[in-house]
Amino acid sequence: MQEAIFENGFIRVLKEESHIPWLKIFTAVPYKELTDCPEELRHALYRSTEIVEKHMRSYYAPAKINIAMFGNYLPHLHIHIMSRFKEDAFFPEPMWGKKQRDPSLALPDEEPFLEGLVEELRAFFDGMG
Repeated sequence: MQEAIFENGFIRVLKEESHIPWLKIFTAVPYKELTDCPEELRHALYRSTEIVEKHMRSYYAPAKINIAMFGNYLPHLHIHIMSRFKEDAFFPEPMWGKKQRDPSLALPDEEPFLEGLVEELRAFFDGMG
């Protein structure tokens, strides 16, 4: 499995290899469905998703944020959060849809984005304790 950009007893955040900013939040303990999770974990997942979305919007200024939960092939609860741009390869289709064009994105360096995101996630989880 990929190296996590953030990990604790609740969640594990991975970066999807893509031409767009795309993160996945997994539960640390595998659950199949959202309603299988304890309430505290559901709260942590929701809040973590909000943090990622807001940070992506602020840093990348995308045309749209896509959030998806499938898990049909991998029945371990996880949430996809993607920054979408009119110039990305699939927009307005989903990232699993039909390719529309070759991407022409000029995105800022992802390292400051990831560092700031990890800082925000740590602050949230430190406040939970």
